Amino acid sequence: MSKGSTGRDLATGVGRALGTALLMLAILTVVWVVSVALVDNTFVAKGPAEVYEFLFADDDAAKTRAEIATALGVTLGDAAIGFVAGMLAATVMAALIVLFRPVETAVMPVALILRAVPLIALTPIIRLLFSDELVRVAVVSGIVVLFPALVNIVQGLRSVSTQMSDVVHVYGGGPFALLVKVAFPSALPALFASIRISVPGAITGALLAEWLITGRGIGSMVVNAVGRSENNLVWTGMLVVTLASLALYLLAQIAESFVLARYGR
Repeated sequence: MSKGSTGRDLATGVGRALGTALLMLAILTVVWVVSVALVDNTFVAKGPAEVYEFLFADDDAAKTRAEIATALGVTLGDAAIGFVAGMLAATVMAALIVLFRPVETAVMPVALILRAVPLIALTPIIRLLFSDELVRVAVVSGIVVLFPALVNIVQGLRSVSTQMSDVVHVYGGGPFALLVKVAFPSALPALFASIRISVPGAITGALLAEWLITGRGIGSMVVNAVGRSENNLVWTGMLVVTLASLALYLLAQIAESFVLARYGR
């Protein structure tokens, strides 16, 4: 594929990502404003104007922004740990499933159980099983990422055409060569779809881990603010983490456009 064609594909992907961002922001704003209007309780429900004043106009606004930024940094770090752990586990499991069919029988039921049981019920067990806080966060956040990524990647790896498989076998390649040279490049769209799905999922898992395990980050801040009826902080915290999820989702979409354009997909 020519560089000009690759550049056009990348520009199209970036434009699509920005269009998605604007659309999602518009939907988020409308849903937010309508929800606040329907609740009709100014003490509990805080609209965009109240949150803006809380963040930028109040006397303690600078201190509030610093505290939220610090907590968000912690949450993003926890989410990154879970994202890497979940995606790595999903990729390795998917490769093993494709290479060795019996592995699917052993792995998929466990993945389904982890997906079916509410994570809030598993968290106390995870806390008992693992003593290291970093491992606890990785497990809790990684579980959210694991199942959807595993299913998508397995389907992507199995999308290799019969013709491509025959070519590898004719040249003496075995299952591992087929996996590395053909299956993984063919699975790139499925892999990036998994990444886009997993980014907000990892943040959700991190928030839960912060609430039930670590006692820090946005998750802990929001729960503590609810207990103190600091509703401005509650709404601001959720807005910040929502915008962070959206930004990371769009970064993943742009990265997908770049990589797929390079591979001519």
